[in-house]
Amino acid sequence: MAKLPKIEFASLDQAPGDVLVVLSGEGGSVPEGLPGAMREAIANAARIAKFKGKRLATVDLIAPSGVAADRLLVVGTHAKEPATEEDFLKLGGTIAAKAKGTVTIRCETKEGPLAPADAARMASGATLRAYEFDLYKSKKSKGDDEEEKEEKEGDDEPATLTFAVADPDGARAAFAAEEAIAAGTMLARDLVNEPANILGPVEYADRIKELEAHGIDVEILGEDEMRALKMHALLGVSQGSPRPPRLVIMRWNGAAEGEQPVAFVGKGVVFDTGGISIKPAGGMEDMKGDMGGSAAVVGLMRALAGRKAKVNAIGIVGLVENAVDGAAQRPGDIVTAMSGTTIEVLNTDAEGRLVLADALWYCQDRFKPQFMVNLATLTGAIIVALGNHHAGLFSNNDELAERLSAAGKVSGEKLWRLPLSREYDKMIEGKFADIKNIGGGRAAGSITAAQFLQRFVNDVPWAHLDIAGTAMGSPSNEYNQSWASGFGVRLLDRLVADHYQSA
Repeated sequence: MAKLPKIEFASLDQAPGDVLVVLSGEGGSVPEGLPGAMREAIANAARIAKFKGKRLATVDLIAPSGVAADRLLVVGTHAKEPATEEDFLKLGGTIAAKAKGTVTIRCETKEGPLAPADAARMASGATLRAYEFDLYKSKKSKGDDEEEKEEKEGDDEPATLTFAVADPDGARAAFAAEEAIAAGTMLARDLVNEPANILGPVEYADRIKELEAHGIDVEILGEDEMRALKMHALLGVSQGSPRPPRLVIMRWNGAAEGEQPVAFVGKGVVFDTGGISIKPAGGMEDMKGDMGGSAAVVGLMRALAGRKAKVNAIGIVGLVENAVDGAAQRPGDIVTAMSGTTIEVLNTDAEGRLVLADALWYCQDRFKPQFMVNLATLTGAIIVALGNHHAGLFSNNDELAERLSAAGKVSGEKLWRLPLSREYDKMIEGKFADIKNIGGGRAAGSITAAQFLQRFVNDVPWAHLDIAGTAMGSPSNEYNQSWASGFGVRLLDRLVADHYQSA
């Protein structure tokens, strides 16, 4: 795995390392306190490069005589809109991509020092940028030139990033929380990036069990327990695979005993062939990521525990493989969900909603949460509607939907709300059972999937996030170069932090 940078915080008079990073504002302005020779060198370089201090623009130059650093990296911060949390993540990611070795970042602009929380978010962005999933890449062969090998190993050494701030203690305290959120995001990325031959339902459940080391209670239900609970919707998806299903319940008890929990539910299809309604071969390899919703839930629980969030939180993930053999579920089969609802399975590739149906019902029935948010790489239709920059949001509760949308804007994990209504509900009424697992034709595919899920929330405040376009394969940015993005962890952590933590 990639070597993450070492993060330190120091006062603004910290001596520079190999590289000194200076933040620039409008017109290429820099802090007044910099030495004259440095200000002159930066001004000359900015003029030659036509650098105007635009946010995330950079200019790189050799440090002038009298400056301890070898290089100066000037990074722009100016924009018409005020900086968001995500902007500081991007700023940190930009610095991490361009500055190697021992790096000192002066966290001040001409307007004054950055707030400790903003410096901490820069450090988090640098950490997230360094993430790389290279676990299965073999080492260089023994026949390679030893000098070349040593040079490459030197390049692989992690950077040391020292953030020079006005309040080092405040920045360290803020980074403790940011570091936990980054760890949860990277855990989610790891899980989605893992190949399905390594991470089956049983192995996935075992990985989640390791979260007990962070104070999370983990309970694992096997096939027999789920059959006793009459979870036949979930079990029907798994019956074509020799790899048995699991339902994993995570509990973080950070608030007072008895305080009503918040709940998060994730689709964990470790590989989706489509079942007998088999998918086309092209691109099927990406279906190892069809458990992105569950990965976000697992990463969120890791983040909440890591920062000791004062909330009682439940995370539930249904882990199955949708495979094909002689025992596989057939189009036209009828199953009975835990709720007692009967379902016509008209398309075995609409399987995630079957997994979530039982997981959602189980969650509300057992834990009586304040709300439930489920995440799922549920439909290709959401990518047609929104592309890769917004996840779809569906909800039966306006307050919860508005809070989620606001959290998305702050965190940069953006949502777009789509409708639910009785008219769409009619599209999933069954001919031979209560409901069917697909609507009619291609119309409103994401909406009918959400309407299906709504049948299993029992009027609990609920939101469904369709993250098919954002969990994997989405465009990279300054703090994420991975195929798996970890989408949902920062979004939901922000939701909890803003509205649901105890004082």
